[in-house]
Amino acid sequence: MAKAKDMLMVVAKVVMIITCLYFFICSLSFLSDSFRLLGGRNLGALFANSELLNNPVVGVMIGVLVTVLVQSSSTSTTIIVGLVAADVPVKTAIPMIMGANIGTSVTNTIVSFTQMSDREEFRRAFACATVHDMFNWLSVITLVTVEVCTGYLEKMTGAMVATLGDTKGSSKPPDFLKVLTKPFTKSIIQLNKKVLSGWARNDPKYENSTTVLKTGCGDDSTGCPFLFAKLGPEGANIGDSGSGIILLVVALIMLCGCLICLVKLLNSILGERVKEIIKNGVNKDIPIKYLGWLTGYLVMIVGAFLTIIVQSSSVFTSTLTPLAGAGLVSLERAYPLTLGSNIGTTTTSLLAALASKGHEKEAIQIALVHLCFNITGILLFYPVPFMRWPIPLAQRLGDITSKYRWFSIAYLLLMFFIFPAIIFGLSLAGTVAMYVVLIPITALVLVIILMNLLQKHKPAILPSILKDWKFLPELLRSLEPLDRAIVASFSCFKICKLSKNTEIETETDHNLNDMQKDRQEVVNKGFEQDSV
Repeated sequence: MAKAKDMLMVVAKVVMIITCLYFFICSLSFLSDSFRLLGGRNLGALFANSELLNNPVVGVMIGVLVTVLVQSSSTSTTIIVGLVAADVPVKTAIPMIMGANIGTSVTNTIVSFTQMSDREEFRRAFACATVHDMFNWLSVITLVTVEVCTGYLEKMTGAMVATLGDTKGSSKPPDFLKVLTKPFTKSIIQLNKKVLSGWARNDPKYENSTTVLKTGCGDDSTGCPFLFAKLGPEGANIGDSGSGIILLVVALIMLCGCLICLVKLLNSILGERVKEIIKNGVNKDIPIKYLGWLTGYLVMIVGAFLTIIVQSSSVFTSTLTPLAGAGLVSLERAYPLTLGSNIGTTTTSLLAALASKGHEKEAIQIALVHLCFNITGILLFYPVPFMRWPIPLAQRLGDITSKYRWFSIAYLLLMFFIFPAIIFGLSLAGTVAMYVVLIPITALVLVIILMNLLQKHKPAILPSILKDWKFLPELLRSLEPLDRAIVASFSCFKICKLSKNTEIETETDHNLNDMQKDRQEVVNKGFEQDSV
């Protein structure tokens, strides 16, 4: 009887895990749609100045901002392909494709925040999320420099498509994941992606369109059948920004709730012993002598295959993040899985480009740029163990965020919003002004990195004052002063709130005492009258 009860409990928990995963994937779709609603016409402003697009640094930042706004590298790549089809040179579009690669990793960084309550879990989850960022940033910095100097990606992909024949027989691969999630997500919200793409390309055809929400899909009396149609032009008409904020809140609540439940259920169903077995099995190398080095490459193939199945690198890496936080997948194993996911998502975009109509060669060349960019990045930062820089960088970020949890939010805002927006803003002042600011900052960062390496590995060659950073003020060498200020601010807020609550309680007590005194006086007067 007890065994049957335990089995039923396990089955129930497995069903709940599958349910949580389903709604988690739906929440990612809602998160993407909310950013599209909030981005809206702003996409057109990013692409409006054709002179700015010729600057590769600006192109990268535009790619980052667009992908963050639409929460989908596939959508941003489609927009960029549309720009190429509208006579924007492939050379101009290449940095934007690189930026799109960076922007797509914002989702799993947000997902890692759900494990913030446990320092150790948060350290592992944030490191797993940011190893993707570190790989993308290092690859972009390296390959943008190479591309500007040599035109490597443009020439290589141009040679690939030069002999390309007819592609009209190609077809887009089936999207297995959307078959399952679309019935639910389409009942909540539907967007007109043609309007979004038209605004991004500043197409006059969509100049008078006022909303990204799908309209005109029902009769005049009922309007469109999805829930958010009631907030659009066919209903309350609160605007795309209002609908986007509401959907963003709903998406974040769903995402956090599903992931918290998922982690709790995994911990309860596995137990420490089973968790240890899975951990050892997943993170173990091939047990054949001299073949252990192949494990990472096989894991990459698995990551690519799973991403092709779910048709989204964001979904795959966001599902991987809580597993890393729970300790089931090590950072060393998550890294090749993430690299494989990068390859998988470019393969699906390549197949979609093969099915495109009009400007097929340009579309295929841009998709090949995306693929070759990721393959080159992997060749740079994976085969040689010494060159796997994203792993120690992500570990360092994980250590910092486990100690100063506010740093994770600062990192997200800085890397994906503030920094790209500042670069884009500087570019409006002119190329010279942008480089006058960027070159000294870049030089300073390189000097700091060099000094850190020398302090760690060759301290003997440095003067005694430069063997550590203690000669600098504390604010310039440590996050402690900022942490104290932030903690003090929150403590002050709590004390103020506590004092206010105490005052209210004291006032309430005084009022109760006064009421009791008045009641007692009334009773005494009544007693005196009865006596008389």
